[in-house]
Amino acid sequence: MSKHEGFKAIRSLDYVILLCDDIAKMKAFYKRLFEFQVEEDFPEKMVFFRIGTLFLGLRKRGRPYDGPSGPTPAASIQISFRVPPADVDLAYERLAEDKIDVIEPPTNQEWPHRTLFFRDPEHNIIEVFADIHPRETLAEPSGAHQVVD
Repeated sequence: MSKHEGFKAIRSLDYVILLCDDIAKMKAFYKRLFEFQVEEDFPEKMVFFRIGTLFLGLRKRGRPYDGPSGPTPAASIQISFRVPPADVDLAYERLAEDKIDVIEPPTNQEWPHRTLFFRDPEHNIIEVFADIHPRETLAEPSGAHQVVD
């Protein structure tokens, strides 16, 4: 065993933490829109949602190494959530109902994914995607979900 194998031992990603300026607003957004269950909550400091085997944490920005918020609203991270193909469009309908701005509506990409992009309240990019059959990527650029024979 080499003395430098520590990182080679990594087998999974356990959690991701988003640094937040307004943790209450971010918590309400993720809880309401995604209906994620709160696993742990440290009011005004940190909250963890369980998503399958992963935790999504929201932490109040404030540690010396966090750095300041950007002067202009900009994304810090992109988070991607996988769903079945029809659910990409259902998610889009939900965003419309909640009047959440969409960056890119449901689109069949050149790779075998159907995607939807929008932002959370602190401008992080959220992708909802589905694996689709490669023939479906031949759909028109409008993103109409159809099988092409």
